[in-house]
Parts: sequence; C-alpha cells; structure tokens
Amino acid sequence: MNSALIIDDDPDFRALVGDVLRAKGWQIWDADNGETGLEMAREHRPRIVICDLLMPRSNGFHVCRALRDDPHFASTRIVVTTARGYDADRKAAYEAGAEEYLTKPFDLKQFSALMEKLSAPAAAIPGSTTFLSRDGGSWVKFWGVRGSIATPGPSTVHYGGNTSCVEVRTKGQIIILDAGTGLRQLGRALTQEFKERPLALNILLSHTHWDHIQGLPFFQPLYQPNNRIRILGYEGARSGLFNVLSSQMESPHFPVGLKELPSNVEIEELRDMEFTVGDIHIESYFANHPGICVGYRISTPEGSIAFFPDNEPPHRLKHTSRKIESFDTARTAFVKTESRKLAEFIKNVDVLIMDSQYDAQEYERHRGWGHGCVDDVVQLAVEAGARRLHLFHHDPDHDDAKITAMVEHARSLAAAAGSPIQIEAAQEGMKVQLAPKA
Repeated sequence: MNSALIIDDDPDFRALVGDVLRAKGWQIWDADNGETGLEMAREHRPRIVICDLLMPRSNGFHVCRALRDDPHFASTRIVVTTARGYDADRKAAYEAGAEEYLTKPFDLKQFSALMEKLSAPAAAIPGSTTFLSRDGGSWVKFWGVRGSIATPGPSTVHYGGNTSCVEVRTKGQIIILDAGTGLRQLGRALTQEFKERPLALNILLSHTHWDHIQGLPFFQPLYQPNNRIRILGYEGARSGLFNVLSSQMESPHFPVGLKELPSNVEIEELRDMEFTVGDIHIESYFANHPGICVGYRISTPEGSIAFFPDNEPPHRLKHTSRKIESFDTARTAFVKTESRKLAEFIKNVDVLIMDSQYDAQEYERHRGWGHGCVDDVVQLAVEAGARRLHLFHHDPDHDDAKITAMVEHARSLAAAAGSPIQIEAAQEGMKVQLAPKA
C-alpha cells in the first residue's frame, strides 16, 4: 500500500490532500508542524512526505535536510508545497533534498498523477526498458581509463585520456562503472544506438573523487525524459551522495542543476555490501584509498568482473626497503590479513580491472596516496587466480610508450611466477567478451 505523511499547519489543506490520496487507497498520516512531522516520519516511514515550506517548529527546509541526513529515508520522496513561488525558495528546497516543489493552489488531478509517479517502484516507471542483447553473452567496454585528470593529446591517443568509466552489458542490463569524463562518449554512443528508445541505466560509483564523477553533467541520456537512470554508491566521508553529485551541478559550477534534469534520476546510497541489479548479483569491498571508496565484483552467466579503479594493495609492505621486522607483529599480521581478504574477494575472477598507476620506482614517491604499483597488482592477481588483468587508472603523466612498457613488465612478472594470466592495459574502445563457461 502506498503511504504518505502530510506535514502542514493548515488543517484544511491536510484534509483536502488526505482525502484525495485516501480515495486512491493510500495510507495517510498528518502533522501540523515540522517537529511532530519528523517524529511521525521516523515512526511510520512513509513512502512520500508532503511538507509545507513555512510552518512552526521546524520549517520545510529543515525537514528536508533532516530526512536526507537520515539513511533510513534514502528512498523517501519529498514534495515541498508552499504559497510562495520565489525561484530562490524553489532552488533552496531542491538543494535541501526535495523531489518536487508545488506552489499552492495546484491542480488536484495533476497532483494525484504526480503522487502515483513518485510512488512507483523503480522498475515500474513507465517507459523504462533494458537493452536487447544483439551479440549475446556478457561483455565489458572501456570508455575512460585515466586517473586523476583527463589528459587528451597525441601522447595518449592509443590508450586514451578520459577518466574512469567502464560499461558492462549482461542479461539485458546496462551497468556503468564510474562516471568520469569517459561517460560523455558513452552517452553519445548510447543515444546513437538506441535513438528515441527509453533506457534504464545503472551507474555504480566507486567513490566521489572528481575524476570519477565529472562526466555526469555531460551524459546525454540524463537529458532525455523517457530514460530512467539509477546512480548507486556509498555515502561519502563528509557529505551524502546526493549532495556531492548535486553540488558539482550547482551555479556557478554548471548551468543545469541535478533537479532540473528531465530524465527520471534516482540516487541511492547503498548500505549493504551485496545487492542486485535486475538478476545480476553484485558484491562490493572497501578499497584502500582515502575516503569511502569501494571496488565491485559483478557475477554474470559467462563469468565475473572485478573493478578496483583506485586501490593501494596492502601487501606493498613486502616490497619496502625497510625490513619487515621494523614493524610490530600486530601490524604485520593485520596487513597480511587485509591482503588475504582482498585476494579472496577477487579469487578466480575472469576479468580484473585494477588501479596500476605507478611503477615500482614511482610508487616509492607516492606511498600512502591510495594508488597501486604494477608489481603489487600483478602479484595480487596471480595469487588470486585471476584469468585476465587490465591495468587501469593510468597516470596522467604516462604517455602511451610508458604504459606499453608497464604492460611488458607486468607480463614478465607473471611469466616468472608461472602464471597463465592474460595482461593488458585498459584502452578506450577496447571490448572484452566474456567466454561462456564450459
């Protein structure tokens, strides 16, 4: 049953809106002030909160912020209503976390239709669809492979200069890993491929450092009203996922706000380390990188894909110039345990995409920055039994020749270890088809 909480100090408005929704079979609660409304929201967990902007004991802005700061209301939709039509108030309400902003009086039929739309489950939004696989199976395609900052130019033309973005297609789902500048080219390709057909896309963010989200404002499918786009990730160290993503699209940084996009955009903060997208099982694992950063493992019928765009393998400790005895026993045991956990998470993965930003010499100058050394990544991949490794998050100062040399070095390390692992550097436009299991 759909449910709504009406928070408004006008009893006639509460009665009118409540009667409209009850006639549609909704369960309704109401409160005459913001403070009581927040208490009732925590008690009943309504699907939608309809909140007046100006009311005693906590105004509408405060109610929006309080709900958005509470992880229990990550999927709750908030509609702000007011008799004031100032653009500044509308913008502030959106920034506080409102889904919609309605100026009183409004058409009750349109209001009822809006409530039905907001209450619809994600998979039931009209017009949403998944792609129809044309070449069968599951595959991975690289759209952005660079780290830190985009570096277009003649010295990076072979491997590419766009930042982190990888496309996965499997079982009728399009899953996008990270939203760096490579997302722009992916958006253009999707628009050309599907024309006016509606799309349901899922974007999984490893974290919200700028090189992993800066392509989002330039993603063409966001500007098509018949598309549904879910953006999933974990709450940041200092700010929620919605606030981080919306802030880069606020004035003066960008002319179009996140709330002004015509597509159906849902931002979901993940709480569990395992979840599903359609029928696809996905696991996440906290990476060794500043802030809240994760890697993902996607299980497809044809094989598994692990994506760790930013990660500093814990076992780098073994390669330091200092002797292991210089560290206390507890620290040594902890590092070994963390390395073993990560190796277990990616065990026998078919395609491993992992941060390999530095060579061994460069790493010594960047220890503790949260990025990988190619020597360590190869060792980890071999120990985990990965079948294919793609070096990723190429340093912005590495030209094509340097990356090719790193690939050759990585292959020599694997050969010395007697491993049959295939090693390539991630390259924009490269498509990897997962072979069906025997």
